[in-house]
Amino acid sequence: MTEFTELIPGLPEELSLECLSRLHFSTHQVASRVCRRWREILQSRDFYYHRKQTGHTHKAACLIQSLPVQNDADGPKPSGLPAYGVSVFDPVTGNWDRINRVPKYPDGLPLFCQLTSSEGKLVLMGGWDPVSYEPVKDVFVYDFTTRSWRKGKDMPEARSFFAAGELDGRVYVAGGHDESKNALSSARVYDVRSDEWTELARMSLERDECQGVVIGSEFWVVGGYRTESQGSFEGSAESYVPETGEWRQVEDAWRVGQCPSSCVGVAKDGKLFCWAESDSAVRVGTCGITLGARTFVAGSTYQGGPQGLFLVEGQNGKLTRMDVPDEFSGFVQSGCCVEI
Repeated sequence: MTEFTELIPGLPEELSLECLSRLHFSTHQVASRVCRRWREILQSRDFYYHRKQTGHTHKAACLIQSLPVQNDADGPKPSGLPAYGVSVFDPVTGNWDRINRVPKYPDGLPLFCQLTSSEGKLVLMGGWDPVSYEPVKDVFVYDFTTRSWRKGKDMPEARSFFAAGELDGRVYVAGGHDESKNALSSARVYDVRSDEWTELARMSLERDECQGVVIGSEFWVVGGYRTESQGSFEGSAESYVPETGEWRQVEDAWRVGQCPSSCVGVAKDGKLFCWAESDSAVRVGTCGITLGARTFVAGSTYQGGPQGLFLVEGQNGKLTRMDVPDEFSGFVQSGCCVEI
């Protein structure tokens, strides 16, 4: 690891580094203004992994969530699809926050965009332009230290409703459909540090509206359907093993005909389950995000009903409803865990 020296005058190097490591991620932006050396350390990859190895990172839920509607009492009611932003929930402190809007999309995120993480950063990909509804190739990376977005290298092709997940700092995408609504079997990996995309081997099946899940050292693509059988979801999954560069098909991994979007959970035995079936309170519009020993779950009792936000302790624990500030009570479309 890079040698850190003279971090805090009068303190040994190891103790100074320990002090910085214990800062909550929400303070990093202010701390980086202390001096150039602190800024270099707080933004370095070495420091991130040092914090992770010493247990000082936090697993937060980052959510694609509908934004509050601002309208006058006498004004017209809002129409059309809601606008979405990125909300952050820290289960350690119970705090909620909202990330600055992407400069290219000041009025709301691309519809149905994908959100994942890489080494403590957020990666936002794809979706539909919120005005034209045309699919986009955009990639944006959010740094929690600088609290700013940067433009990443575009996805090589526009794809919608694809699987995404992070493994060893790299972001994997697979499946979905192209601009002509053809289901895809292709897959790629994005290296956030080098800002480069690499093509991977194709899956054995086309998988539209699939879900990405990381299990151990493998990237899984769950369910989905083929072009000629639109809406008829597969019960199989495919697992990509980076060491071999090959896909492994897993039969009977998921219920046939069930949409896996945002609701796939992984049990202790490694088998997949559906969070929508865990409790009647979250049976519709379900979103489950594992945060270490806890899981964030959102959902409704019935179609069109109010969405509740819950925390679950362990995988078989009961849902505990959270008291959420009004500005963070909007519909949760999807999300991911970010270890910051």
